[in-house]
Amino acid sequence: MSDSAFDVLGIGNAIVDVLVQTEDKFLTDNNLSKGTMALVSADEQRALYDKSGQAIESSGGSAANTLAGIAALGGRAAFAGKVKDDQLGRVFQHDIRAAGVTYTTSTATDGDPTATCLVLITPDGERTMQTYLGACVTFAPTDLDLEQLQGASVTYLEGYLWDPDAAREAFFKAAEAAHAAGRKVALSLSDPFCVDRHRDGFRDFIAEHVDILFANEDEIMSLFPDQGQSFDDAAAAIQGKVEIAALTRSEKGSVVVTANDMISVPAAKVEQVIDSTGAGDAYAAGFLAAYTQGHELKAAATLGGLMAALIIQQIGARPTASVQHLLSDIVN
Repeated sequence: MSDSAFDVLGIGNAIVDVLVQTEDKFLTDNNLSKGTMALVSADEQRALYDKSGQAIESSGGSAANTLAGIAALGGRAAFAGKVKDDQLGRVFQHDIRAAGVTYTTSTATDGDPTATCLVLITPDGERTMQTYLGACVTFAPTDLDLEQLQGASVTYLEGYLWDPDAAREAFFKAAEAAHAAGRKVALSLSDPFCVDRHRDGFRDFIAEHVDILFANEDEIMSLFPDQGQSFDDAAAAIQGKVEIAALTRSEKGSVVVTANDMISVPAAKVEQVIDSTGAGDAYAAGFLAAYTQGHELKAAATLGGLMAALIIQQIGARPTASVQHLLSDIVN
């Protein structure tokens, strides 16, 4: 895949995360569903923020985190997502570029502010997200850079961005442009509640446009609730519908499903889970970094697991330590 300008171009929500360490009681008292992402209004998010403890601001967004991880591993990464020309928007632009990711999407000059996600982290490291999408929802087909799409080995689409109509339309246009150029299209299912909202649409899009699917255990089971109640049933259901399905199972590792095989890879060793924010994003980063360099699927899943293990042992969803050596460590 060396003839590409980028290894991966990601399209997703451009968000600034507000990370707060809290207790399970805070979630219960505020009727929050632990471990999930919910879309909220600016007022709802602000009310929760005002009741919460000390916060850390950090640029985020699922696909953006994945692209930052790929760049940290030495890959060539680009990101497309919408922010407003405001203070947080400028923070996001600075951070994604400082991470080594190409970012050229034009900023919104009016309308809603840059998106924010209140990430509530409980003592077990689980994260519960309350997301105000703000300017994200204005991402549209006109924000796509066709030259970047045609020049990226893989176009990586974030399932969270499926909600707005214009962004969904951009997904179809991006997938068509990538395939017309002989490139691959990947999709992350993002969240089981996201799958619940859009199951039929996701199924149709996957069947027609997706080569590589990323999902965790809950997400793939949500995609196929009619295939029994087990992970094995859901994994069997996706087999043959995409070229590759990379399915993560937390401490059980991951399973890579192809038309003819299921490859199980154990989880990397973790001393202590501090913050699970971005674990799936980091896995996708490791997987795609290895995959776009032509390495075998087992090596890709192994690198994904190492990246996920690293991320959940720190606060924040992007690597804070050097990771560029990890791929060579695996393949040598």
